[in-house]
Amino acid sequence: MTKFSILTSLAVIVLLLVIPAVVLAQSQPPRPAVFGGTVSFDGAPVADGTSVSASIDGEEVASTEASGGAYALRVAQPPGGAFGGKSVVFKVGGTEAVEKGTWEADGGAELNLTAVTPPPAATATPIPPGPAGAAGRAGSDGPKGEDGAAGAAGPAGAKGNAGADGASGSAGADGASGADGSAGAKGDTGPAGAAGTSGASGAAGAAGGGGSLAVIALIIAIVAAIGAGGAFVMGRRS
Repeated sequence: MTKFSILTSLAVIVLLLVIPAVVLAQSQPPRPAVFGGTVSFDGAPVADGTSVSASIDGEEVASTEASGGAYALRVAQPPGGAFGGKSVVFKVGGTEAVEKGTWEADGGAELNLTAVTPPPAATATPIPPGPAGAAGRAGSDGPKGEDGAAGAAGPAGAKGNAGADGASGSAGADGASGADGSAGAKGDTGPAGAAGTSGASGAAGAAGGGGSLAVIALIIAIVAAIGAGGAFVMGRRS
């Protein structure tokens, strides 16, 4: 067997011995940290059954109950966790204790926990407002904004009052003469006129055979007188 073969065999044997130990070490979770000691609240030992809890990164990781004024708390790291070197915050009955611990695998410490009642929240005293300052100077006018959209049409306005009568116009020019009217209806027959004055005596008729002619001449004279009197009366009425 050569020297190289011997060295190779030794290396294989060492790996076969080391690998199970490494795998076994990796598969085993780290041992928990254990904390214990007395526990008091406002200077007096807490009553039996008072809760005592531990938190890491704001998450509760373990809890127990006090007994005889003491506690014992086992804080284990879950699979995939990384608690090494982190601060452990303890609470007594929900109130944070003054003391804090540090987590280490297979570590822990004797830690006497003390907690006190939190002081009441301070009430802020309102401060009266100071006097108003002097008015500042008016700022310069800003740029003109764009015209807004037209608003909707408003309702119809109320009916206005009647206006005053206008002044009388001047007289118009005379119109043109109208056409002649149609002839009026025939008036009623007027009363008979007064008897006319007697006419002058006619000349004496020729002698003989003139008796009938004289009578006729007299009748004609009477009719002429009546016609003249009627014409006179009609002339006065018109």
